[in-house]
Amino acid sequence: MNSKRLLAIVVSVSTLALPATSFAQNLNITRSILPDQPYTLIYPEVMVASGPPGGPITINHPNAPLQCDLTIVPAEDPNWSAEAAVSAIDRDAVTGAWAETFPGFALGETGTKSYQDATALYYEGTSESSSMDVPITLVHTETVRENRGYALDCIYATSVAEQVRPAVEFIIANFSTRSDADCCVGATPEAEQAPPQ
Repeated sequence: MNSKRLLAIVVSVSTLALPATSFAQNLNITRSILPDQPYTLIYPEVMVASGPPGGPITINHPNAPLQCDLTIVPAEDPNWSAEAAVSAIDRDAVTGAWAETFPGFALGETGTKSYQDATALYYEGTSESSSMDVPITLVHTETVRENRGYALDCIYATSVAEQVRPAVEFIIANFSTRSDADCCVGATPEAEQAPPQ
């Protein structure tokens, strides 16, 4: 399910030890093997994916307080659209739901973002109290395709937003509800790496 790309991609992704700048970064691509739950998740090679087929997928950064979770659930609203979902968002309900996990959660910006093949509802929020013992920022995106609901949530320490937010935006922009999506939105391919001698 996991395959490493040999193509170096110029992506603005950073770790705590690196300044926020563009540099060549190898990527991992995780594709669904289940025909009823297709997706393509593209993320920096340093991040590690875990989760069972058919269950939530989590990608973690080993050197930075960054985690993203992908969940796919059945969806029964044939008229769902990201734009309508943004217009109908219940700020109190969203705040209350996340406050159970992140006490003091405050909902911020809402809108839409683009996946590779779909438009997603987007919102972000912050919490001063979390299990990470530091203030966190949550970036939530979701869409519905062919009776499937896709939710992609990324959580990171607010103090390192400048360093990790580019990686979050890259992961969101390159997510696809298809299992055969290409890489990569917002990246410029460099020459292929030469094989080791």
